[in-house]
Amino acid sequence: MKKSHAKNKEAGWFGFTQTDAAQKKKLVGDVFASVADSYDVMNDLMSGGVHRLWKNRLIRLMQPRANRRLLDVAGGTGDIAFRYRDKVGDDADITVCDINPEMLRVGQDRAADRGYLSGINWVEGNAESLPFDDNSFHLYSISFGLRNVPKIDDALEDAYRVLKPGGRFFCLEFSRVNNDVLRKIYDAYSFSVIPKIGEVVAKDRASYQYLVESIRQFPPQEELRQRLEQAGFEDTKVINLTGGIAAIHIGHKY
Repeated sequence: MKKSHAKNKEAGWFGFTQTDAAQKKKLVGDVFASVADSYDVMNDLMSGGVHRLWKNRLIRLMQPRANRRLLDVAGGTGDIAFRYRDKVGDDADITVCDINPEMLRVGQDRAADRGYLSGINWVEGNAESLPFDDNSFHLYSISFGLRNVPKIDDALEDAYRVLKPGGRFFCLEFSRVNNDVLRKIYDAYSFSVIPKIGEVVAKDRASYQYLVESIRQFPPQEELRQRLEQAGFEDTKVINLTGGIAAIHIGHKY
């Protein structure tokens, strides 16, 4: 029996600060406009490069191939799109959708630097109400973006809407560490070190304080899996990474 959860319950919180969905949307937008240019460098510094291994695992699970349309949501800097395109080549059909124009700008610049002049479309749009027709994509991915969406359940429902029958949903996100010792070490590192790195490298301590807090507000693995089912997905699955520091959630639309 599925457990019922309050819909979009995270919409009232910006990290540990109580707010409302409209204000959270603006505050999150300000965060990513501020950190866009240093976002990928900060990911390397914060994770010691481990995020690259997590993303490579995600791509392997997605089984890239031609004739599959991929929608990568909240993927403005292109990290997932580039990995997917590297596997598929010039026949790739990828749409990157991000609500933040600054993140999209960084991604388009990076694509040009790599010579990716085709195969990737860049669209500004909201994960809660995507600007795409029903049954449009074979694959949907969202990597380290879902926890920043004010209305998570609305985003899951819209992911289901835009996927074709037979389509698959993939979410890579920070999650709940499942070992008490590792959790204590991780919490100490997160709250003591990451905001300091943000202050030095990105000149923005507050944004990285929010990012650390947002991880703690994100639903744990089993709850998110159940919320995927409530959005309509079947055969849902969770794969923990590095002891649950991150996790990949998978769902199917039949």
